[in-house]
Amino acid sequence: MSDVVTPEWVKHAVFYQIFPDRFAKSDRLEKPANLEPWDSDPTDHGYKGGDLLGVVEHLDYLQELGVTALYFNPIFQSAANHRYHTHDYYRVDPLLGGDAAFDELLAACKRRGLRVILDGVFNHASRGFFQFSDILENGGDSPWRDWFLLDGGPISAYDESKPAGYQAWWGLRALPKLNTGNAGVREFIMGVGEHWMRKGIDGWRLDVPNEISTPGFWQEFRGRVKAVNPEAYIVGEIWEDSRPWLRGDQFDAVMNYVLTEALIEFVVGPRTDPEAVKDRGYHPDTPIDAGGYAARVDWLLGLYPWPIELAQYNLLDSHDTARFLTIARGDEASVRLALLLLFTFPGAPSIYYGDEIGLTGGLPDRWARKSFPWDRPDSWNRGLLHYYKEMIRMRKAHPALRTGAYRRLYAGEGVYAFAREGEGETLLVAVNVDDEARAVRLDLPAPASAPASPDGRRVTPLFGLARVEGVDDAGLTLALGARRGAVFEVDAPSS
Repeated sequence: MSDVVTPEWVKHAVFYQIFPDRFAKSDRLEKPANLEPWDSDPTDHGYKGGDLLGVVEHLDYLQELGVTALYFNPIFQSAANHRYHTHDYYRVDPLLGGDAAFDELLAACKRRGLRVILDGVFNHASRGFFQFSDILENGGDSPWRDWFLLDGGPISAYDESKPAGYQAWWGLRALPKLNTGNAGVREFIMGVGEHWMRKGIDGWRLDVPNEISTPGFWQEFRGRVKAVNPEAYIVGEIWEDSRPWLRGDQFDAVMNYVLTEALIEFVVGPRTDPEAVKDRGYHPDTPIDAGGYAARVDWLLGLYPWPIELAQYNLLDSHDTARFLTIARGDEASVRLALLLLFTFPGAPSIYYGDEIGLTGGLPDRWARKSFPWDRPDSWNRGLLHYYKEMIRMRKAHPALRTGAYRRLYAGEGVYAFAREGEGETLLVAVNVDDEARAVRLDLPAPASAPASPDGRRVTPLFGLARVEGVDDAGLTLALGARRGAVFEVDAPSS
């Protein structure tokens, strides 16, 4: 797998995930009357009326934050506020502004150098999908019956007291599973992938792709998408060890929930709210110490070819989880420590909309999908927003944090430290998750360049508060405050 290639731009990207119904609403679009008030509590089925022109009108905010790529939850026509119930894969939902609003958004993003990836829901469709609607109307006489996995009996799409008569995602009748073994279905999905790539998007986030087991399906999807744009990013939603899909012939990356789980167990630890992490695809059930986190990271960074590690979609939370601040029971130090580790880790960091201003939300899912409070800036956590901007600026300023080698330096006593080395620089990152201050001795990496100082190795603080003691050619002693982290740049020793 030494010839694995992943998109170069992703390795330098900072993603921002947008849930379209809840991010921003434009006054330029007329809307139906029966919308929920923007700032009211979210419900399972109600719409707030967010749209794509609202996103256009807040691109200045996103660029000031520092993000470089946008991942959109589904935008295609649907009868669900989350739009995972796809009605028409070739049409943008009218409530979002339709195709015209998407064209304006994409053009605006391209002018600003912002990448755009869309959510592809190809394992299942909806009861409103034309081909399935035809089956509901015509039963066994429908020419589309082979597009789905029917049981051979009567179809009952709405009456829960009767057998459904077809396979559906997790038994949810609203989500009939597509028969990807059918040549027509397969070609339809490939065509959708190609169509939006030709429109100018930069890639696909694939919903539950591990549930499509048709031989060769994802290999063909990759080939056809990359034929339109070789730098297209294909990232799968898989919550565990993903080696079967990350061999260089299917996906470029997955949503790195394995890292998310480790970060929760390490930096949040006993503060974790068990109600906020239950019944998810990850299982951050047991706190781990620095040694446990080190072992998890060593394992994770050895799973996949290095080009894939550098393209992983790294996240603290998403529309499918409680928000990280809520998982940590409001402990902001946990969020800051996790962000420091996230933004210095190989792979592309992602921000779930609103996390940067301290938006909260637990389970069930609707609570993690609140509206962005644009009209209540007094509710924003300005200190946390500043911290996010600092993390993004630091990552952008130092190539070693994006593509450099990763070397563990220390793990013990609540302290985890590592180095990122490359592009002529060495950065040292250390966190102390303990409730007490710690001082530890770190062995520094061997120098990669000429001597920098006649007084020995020079250690320059880049971020955070920590005291450096006893620097010599081999290492240093680092004193870290309780629940603190820091980043340093390390120069070469004198001769």
